Amino acid sequence: MKTRVLLVVTALLFFGLHQSQAQGRSLRVGYIDMDYILENVPEYKEAETQLNGRVQKWKSEIEQKMAAIEDMQRNLDNERALLTKELIEEREEDIKYEREAIYSYQQDRFGPEGDLMIQKRRLVQPVQDQVFAAVQEISEAKKYDFVFEKSNDLVMLFAAERHDISDQILRSINRAAKRKQVSSKKEKEEVLEEEYKSVEEAAADEAKEQEIQEKKNERETLIEERKRQRDSIRDARKTEYEARRAKLLEERQRRKDSILEAREKAKEERENGGQ
Repeated sequence: MKTRVLLVVTALLFFGLHQSQAQGRSLRVGYIDMDYILENVPEYKEAETQLNGRVQKWKSEIEQKMAAIEDMQRNLDNERALLTKELIEEREEDIKYEREAIYSYQQDRFGPEGDLMIQKRRLVQPVQDQVFAAVQEISEAKKYDFVFEKSNDLVMLFAAERHDISDQILRSINRAAKRKQVSSKKEKEEVLEEEYKSVEEAAADEAKEQEIQEKKNERETLIEERKRQRDSIRDARKTEYEARRAKLLEERQRRKDSILEAREKAKEERENGGQ
């Protein structure tokens, strides 16, 4: 995958260089480090800390349940020689049921479509939206031909620091946050003056932010729909487990009643035979 990305990037750079030379100008390339940006956005760090707290709580719950299952298995192994076949089967069924339940819980929390992945996407998405908007703004203003993101699949054999625009992206994000905080017309004008931006550029930014918000709303709707589907699957799975368990308990009780009935009948026959 990384080799393929590198080949695509090399082809783009070659084509861009050829086009730039034909137009009599130099090729401008920039890159950003998303990990660095995320580490320096306070809202992201705070939300990440809260998510890590929930993850540790989930892990602790799983460990406690696993320990309880291991205790059940240990006790069964120690008492196996003293138990009837029926009691052994009964306790083995209980252990199997508890193992299936903890596996289902693990998938709900840490699976590909589990709570952790969903909340991570929700955590990163707002920052990614801001980064995307800032990249568009800076790339257009400074005439960049290409801007890459280096912390995922893109392999960079060399990158001069002068091409790193991550700090510019952070400043743009902070300016956008500042614009949202001010309320009066005078304060807004002062912010725009500090940024050396025209009214037309500010309007363009607002249009971009509106577009980003609409895309964000669409993504959130999609995420909620997936969550509803996942909850529906989880409820169906739980109902199936409960029905199977109820059936096992019912069959177990019938076996017990049958054994007791046979014993009572044998006892009566012995008593009648003795008379």
